[in-house]
Amino acid sequence: MSGLFKVVTMLEKLFKLKEHGTTVRTELLAGLSTFLTMAYIIAVNPGILSEAGMPFDAVFVATCIAAALGTAIMGLWANYPVALAPGMGLNAFFTFGVVLGMGQSWQVALGCVFWSGIVFFLMSAFKIREWIINAIPASLKTGISVGIGLFLAIIGLQNAGIVVDDPATLVALGDVTSLPVILTFVGFVLITALHQRGVIGSVVIGMAVVTIIGALFGLVQFNGVAKMPTGLSATFFQLDIMGALEAGLYAVIFAFLFVDLFDTSGTLVAVAQKGNLVDKDGKLPRLGRALMADSTASVAGSLLGTSTTTSYIESGAGIAVGGRTGLTALTASALFLLALFFSPLAQMIPVFATSAALIFVAVLMVSTITNVAWDDLTESAPVVITAVMMPLTYSIAEGIAIGFLTYAAVKLVSGKGRDVNISVYVIAALALLKYIWL
Repeated sequence: MSGLFKVVTMLEKLFKLKEHGTTVRTELLAGLSTFLTMAYIIAVNPGILSEAGMPFDAVFVATCIAAALGTAIMGLWANYPVALAPGMGLNAFFTFGVVLGMGQSWQVALGCVFWSGIVFFLMSAFKIREWIINAIPASLKTGISVGIGLFLAIIGLQNAGIVVDDPATLVALGDVTSLPVILTFVGFVLITALHQRGVIGSVVIGMAVVTIIGALFGLVQFNGVAKMPTGLSATFFQLDIMGALEAGLYAVIFAFLFVDLFDTSGTLVAVAQKGNLVDKDGKLPRLGRALMADSTASVAGSLLGTSTTTSYIESGAGIAVGGRTGLTALTASALFLLALFFSPLAQMIPVFATSAALIFVAVLMVSTITNVAWDDLTESAPVVITAVMMPLTYSIAEGIAIGFLTYAAVKLVSGKGRDVNISVYVIAALALLKYIWL
């Protein structure tokens, strides 16, 4: 018992748990919730990058290690309950845009990821990224939080088969009588009810219950428990750093940089708001450290053999069960390392379980919309545009970019241009250049 007490005391001092109103138990559950909600990436990412010709097993290992490393740095150095992993969307651009679309090798594409990470690191070191995030107006921060919530909702609904594509209306209702859809609904209701009752670990419990039910109906396939990781040597330090520059792929490097900048910014803002991590001035404490952790993870990921590593909005699942410190991130980091050896179990979590969690987190994210000043259209209109564009463009980055453009334009035309920080116009101009050049 004395040994356990010492460990708890050490964790208290390291992460300042009492100061953040949390406990070791809560943080561990939060880390588990975050990991389970984003565990799909350890299978999806190598699946996407393998289409670019990269070895599946090597990318699987690289994905787990990059996620574990980045998440650990975020937890230990920045003390944020935020997990990192290779970003969805960025991996698709890597494969279908750079390799298959432009005919570049995956080694050169990794070189582009490396250079974007280096630029990110420099921007973080000189506090340019911190300046950008702190410059986001309060209303746009709310719009980003709401938009990401809606984005998570449509991802969850689509993954579960509740919402499907339709050639006439773009989206339509799926087969709501199918068992996976029913289990998604059961999971969502169970998580919501448990959370309302104040049950700690409601997300984990709900996901576990529907996973077990799915197994009973034959929807969850058991492929074993453990498997030794293999194959990292095929991608480790195989990037072509100079090839990215020799090929003149500066626009590609900028694209990786721009998307990761806005994705990370949106995630940190949304998670910090929901977890009450902002200070009295509405700014994010230790933001510089969080951004350095993110940029370091991107560089490390490119060396290991995976696309851009970024902060994950699924961290909201851990926030939802009470995660408030870096111990949440450190727990998720440890689980990513364990996933290296227990990949069959990690990949057993069915999509209807993760979809239920995503939809629940979406509800919590959208609830911040009550903070909007609806009587001032110059503030509320950009919020709506920002929020709506994220799910409709299927991109956090696009929603933020269009939100900044809308905010700057509305303020200027309405005669309130002088009330806007110059940084907002700079970001809006960069967003405009993105649409002109890319």
